[in-house]
Amino acid sequence: MLKISARHERWPLAQTFTIARGGRDAADVVVCEITDGTYTGRGECVPYARYGESIASVLGQIDATKPQLPVDDPRRALQTLMPAGAARFAIDAALWDLEAKQNGQTVWDALGINPGRKLSTAYTISYNVAEKMAHDAALENHRPLLKIKLARKDDLERLLAVRAAAPNPQLVVDANEGWSLDDFEAIAPALVGAGVIAVEQPLPAGQDSALKAGAYPFALCADESVHDRASLNHIIGRYDMINIKLDKTGGLTEALEMKAMAQGAGLKIMVGCMVGTSLAMAPAMAAAWDADIVDLDGPLLMKDDRTGGIRFEGSQMAFPDPSFWGG
Repeated sequence: MLKISARHERWPLAQTFTIARGGRDAADVVVCEITDGTYTGRGECVPYARYGESIASVLGQIDATKPQLPVDDPRRALQTLMPAGAARFAIDAALWDLEAKQNGQTVWDALGINPGRKLSTAYTISYNVAEKMAHDAALENHRPLLKIKLARKDDLERLLAVRAAAPNPQLVVDANEGWSLDDFEAIAPALVGAGVIAVEQPLPAGQDSALKAGAYPFALCADESVHDRASLNHIIGRYDMINIKLDKTGGLTEALEMKAMAQGAGLKIMVGCMVGTSLAMAPAMAAAWDADIVDLDGPLLMKDDRTGGIRFEGSQMAFPDPSFWGG
């Protein structure tokens, strides 16, 4: 019999992290542990209010699933027992970790991934006044890719200030549903002029029918508009790229299948994250190893990360030791 436990943890951030919907000073995560009596697997998720989730609701979902999870192939059974979302991610990640330990084979080996290869992640510049964003961007001018959080009609000043302060990195802009179509069309020429390579979720989910894939020199990337395979058909033809987040897909199991389906439809792939620790990033790295854009900088935004987590050298991230997660 598998025993499942879950708990809430709070991890302070290095500085306030702000997007269009507000800011936070700490990452509130749920950690799930599953044991067979010999081995224990771990997973982490970040409940997200935008999707109607809270610490209490996720803990309740995990608790309700305990008596239903079978011993035989529990990870596959989980896909029908729970909907996509943070709670399923925590359990799914713990099951991947547990299975690897039981089988004596790391997740990386099972998926044919070379764990010696490092990934290069974007680094996020939090939303703020133009002067503060420019200051923060200047400190990160050495990084190959910056992700800029924008949110308002006066974002042109912020964009130009960041580009002037950090002329070297490529830029991804994330509006987090903060623009209207008029806002987007007004700033689009400046986005092109600044050399932005991708624009993430410019319009609110459900209001993006006016978008057209291939219409801009930069990629249009869906985030809030796409969660799992069931939502892919809605965005094909409107977006050039999707942001796969395991908290949205409900885990690595669905993320891998969603990625394959999206690539088959000609979509480019970004693998992103909520603001969490290395325990949430490790399974995401398994989905991100061949992504067009990797955005897994959560641990870099923490005041302190978990002991033994992902090793960062600048923007380069090394796969963690399997003893931390994955084997």
